[in-house]
Amino acid sequence: MNSENPGQRPPADRPESPQAGLGPVPYGAARQPTAVIVLAAGAGTRMKSRTPKILHELGGRSMVAHALAAARGIDPRTLAVVVRHERDRVAEHVAAVDAEALIVDQDEIPGTGRAVEVALDALASANPGGAPLEGTVVVTYGDVPLLSAELLRELVALHEADGNAVTVLTAVLDDATGYGRILRDAEGGVAAIREHKDASEDERLVLEVNSGIYAFDGAVLADALRRVTTENAQGEKYLTDVLAIVREDGGRVAALVTEDRWQVEGANDRVQLQALAAEHNRRIVEEWMRAGVTVVDPATTWIDGSVRLAEDVTIKPNTQLHGATVIERDAVIGPDTTLVDVIVGEGANVRRTEGTKSEIGPGATVGPFTYLRAGTVLGADGKIGAFYETKNAQIGRGAKLSHLGYVGDAEVGEGTNIGCGNITANYDGVNKHRTVIGAHVRTASNTVFVAPVTVGDGAYTGAGAIVRKDVPPGALALSVAPQRNAEGWTEARRPGSPSAAAAAAARESAASGLPQAPAALDPSEASPSASTPPTEEGK
Repeated sequence: MNSENPGQRPPADRPESPQAGLGPVPYGAARQPTAVIVLAAGAGTRMKSRTPKILHELGGRSMVAHALAAARGIDPRTLAVVVRHERDRVAEHVAAVDAEALIVDQDEIPGTGRAVEVALDALASANPGGAPLEGTVVVTYGDVPLLSAELLRELVALHEADGNAVTVLTAVLDDATGYGRILRDAEGGVAAIREHKDASEDERLVLEVNSGIYAFDGAVLADALRRVTTENAQGEKYLTDVLAIVREDGGRVAALVTEDRWQVEGANDRVQLQALAAEHNRRIVEEWMRAGVTVVDPATTWIDGSVRLAEDVTIKPNTQLHGATVIERDAVIGPDTTLVDVIVGEGANVRRTEGTKSEIGPGATVGPFTYLRAGTVLGADGKIGAFYETKNAQIGRGAKLSHLGYVGDAEVGEGTNIGCGNITANYDGVNKHRTVIGAHVRTASNTVFVAPVTVGDGAYTGAGAIVRKDVPPGALALSVAPQRNAEGWTEARRPGSPSAAAAAAARESAASGLPQAPAALDPSEASPSASTPPTEEGK
């Protein structure tokens, strides 16, 4: 405690925290907080959504999951989450994110003060013998997703080093409209928090605002909340009323000012949520660039916080990396690529691809216009090329699926080359069946593998083969019926058409022994693109 300000200590008839009695701790050496309380009971009507506000996501996880991560980051002895709106849905999500968090139900009495009060009661009930909480209690919110554990630790450290009864986290804004203003006394302490609607013209010139995030002395907080009433226009029990009670009791109320306003910004509607998501992503992208990742266009690159990237990875424009995606060294991802829970090996190249729950081996290439569904595993130096879809497929080292095909529920062996237009017919309308293609197999264009079927090592297929039976190693699989030519069919069945005219001219030319001149084409029968030069992809 600061001996120059004896008014900081509570009077004899008010409880003093046992932890406070141990004396201040050096700044930066905060003790383990007794508890963190995360307020998550609000309806969030401005979000205009069936989904509870705090379950809306940014950076790959919900806002409340971000809040819980920050809270756990300061290693509290206990953590409570206060819920009410969509109670069961929110509680289920919180339990999935943090199984040890205590779910507390807010009762019919509205207000942030009441939410904290019921949390304190629940935490005390969970203590042996129902003992009240002692030590530092941090209060934060489920809709402040960019708040970091580092800033919370700084708040707790200052709170305990100065022996404060309350320490409020504040920020200075260029435009403080709508925010509660921090009013300070002559010694620099927090004299009051004035809501914007209640502030005078002079008070509205103050740019320091209340974040609503606090570190409290637990015993002082519990005592003050018992004296907070609902006698106000909204009929709510306000947490901010605690500060005035504490000051009246002689306790010190101080503030930690953060220069990073984004860490205390909440999201009440989708516009604010998008702004927070964009800032969150900007920070992640910048961190990866500083860690040795090349991001060609940060403005069109989105990376979840759970993604892991190695040095010398290159990410090209319009790329999204989500979930548990891992990209190894020297891999090139993009452009126009979305990967969710995909592992990409060293030196691989993935472009214009959508992939989910798949693995791409070192040195492999994927794309363009490729769809990797769950269960795809591409071996080292393998290839899945243009306009290909794969699902639940294990593709061996150096195997190539170059273009225009589908491989699902299949194994493709090392060094095998699957021709253009091949598919595995894996579904019979009721069940899925597996295709096994051995090593160093060569399949010709438009082969269909009717599962279940096995093709042995070193086998070949002919063009258009429909493989219904197992193919032994080294065999050539053919399913070609003898070709039959119906002479004169075009002239008989399509009389008067350009095709019939061309056929007649060719027959007459062959009979005369003279070279055939190209048949004149009726402009009305011409292809719409006949006069259009081929594109680069069409060449």
